[in-house]
Amino acid sequence: MKIIVVGAGDVGAYMCQVLSEAGNEVTLVESVDSVADDIEERLDVRVIRGNGASAKYLKRAGAASCDFFMALTAHDQLNIVACSLAHNLGAKFTIARVHDEVYSDTSVVNYQDYFNIDLMLNPEALTAVDLAKAIRSPDRVAIEDFARGMIELQQIDISEGAKIVGKSLKEVGLPSDLRIGYVRRADSLFVAGPDTVLRPADKVTVIGAPEKIYARRDMFSSADDGGSIRVVIYGATETAVALMRMLSNRRFKVRVIEQNLARCREIAEAFPNVTVVNGSATSLRLLEEEQVESADFFIACTKDDEENIMTGLQAKKLGVKNVKLVINKPDYEQVLRSISSFLDIQVALSPRKATAMEVQKHITDKKYALVGSIDGGDIICVEMKVPQSSSSVGKTVRELGLPKGCIAAVIMKNDGAAKVPEAGDKLSASDRIILILNRADIQKLVDIICS
Repeated sequence: MKIIVVGAGDVGAYMCQVLSEAGNEVTLVESVDSVADDIEERLDVRVIRGNGASAKYLKRAGAASCDFFMALTAHDQLNIVACSLAHNLGAKFTIARVHDEVYSDTSVVNYQDYFNIDLMLNPEALTAVDLAKAIRSPDRVAIEDFARGMIELQQIDISEGAKIVGKSLKEVGLPSDLRIGYVRRADSLFVAGPDTVLRPADKVTVIGAPEKIYARRDMFSSADDGGSIRVVIYGATETAVALMRMLSNRRFKVRVIEQNLARCREIAEAFPNVTVVNGSATSLRLLEEEQVESADFFIACTKDDEENIMTGLQAKKLGVKNVKLVINKPDYEQVLRSISSFLDIQVALSPRKATAMEVQKHITDKKYALVGSIDGGDIICVEMKVPQSSSSVGKTVRELGLPKGCIAAVIMKNDGAAKVPEAGDKLSASDRIILILNRADIQKLVDIICS
């Protein structure tokens, strides 16, 4: 496929590498000569030296006939302008890297629609989603996350004595924002229906907002795991801010250590329930004073990899059970992954890798994106955009006539809202819908949603 990348920073350069190694025809637009020279020397990539927000250079790069166009510079406005120009020139699918939350606020205007951008993503926020999954569900298997972490599909073992055991699902009366999908019972796998009666040792896939699943944990397990979770974050970066939003529930006791006093004040004002400490976590004395050893999780996510490594080691020495590092430099990442088991620390997804994973879900010539799988890949999770001309527009989920065993897991609206759909929810043009189904039925689903 023909792919154009604008910007060869950490994220853009990594995407060029991943996409070119996958056999795609990649063109890079880069304005800094030294960076362009480096990419041209190292990778099998065509390089255009120029401004990525210039129609002249985009036309020269081939935006009019490209399959995918992605603007991944560190400048939001440049990325948005570049994608808008590429769309008007004829690019089939555009992706913009965007940091500022202004552009995700749809209360006045939907920026993504207004500028004709197919996908807007934030690498730091994607990294935070990965971190939040481990913190929010430490004793569960959160096997997939959808809609940037707003909806999760968790795999849960039903325990003896759970409230849901021995009753049909219609008797239990699950809330509308939760859904039980597939049930694994011994060697059989089936879709749960209203008359399904769950048994101890069943493994079920539960779909819903993470906090909604947690709130109903007693339905699936008789164990009491309702204690608070203490989290210490070092560095009030974009990743940290996104993570704090995901941990806004009162059961999370969050403490942030940040060296910049002005940034401390900003965080304290924006997150009144978060304890903010001005200082450096490289100081063992500060960590001891703040009783970091009692934390359940220590997350080092400054923009300085060396500090993240050193503070992570300090926290581990003090006795923190779960230590996670956000690492940006590829060299550090490779070394740490090779010794992480010895050090007993975990390297979180780097922003560049989180971006690559998200983008690769959409790099396809099919009418759907594969976003996950269950049961070794026989059951797949796919994301589809409802075309303007689709006959499914205006129909309820019940009226779609989905293949047997197909589950509508998530509907994402243009305003960014995401929910687990009910049978009476209607599809609108440009909705994104995530469905879970048997791989053999994918063409039937494409015909229903896209024709």
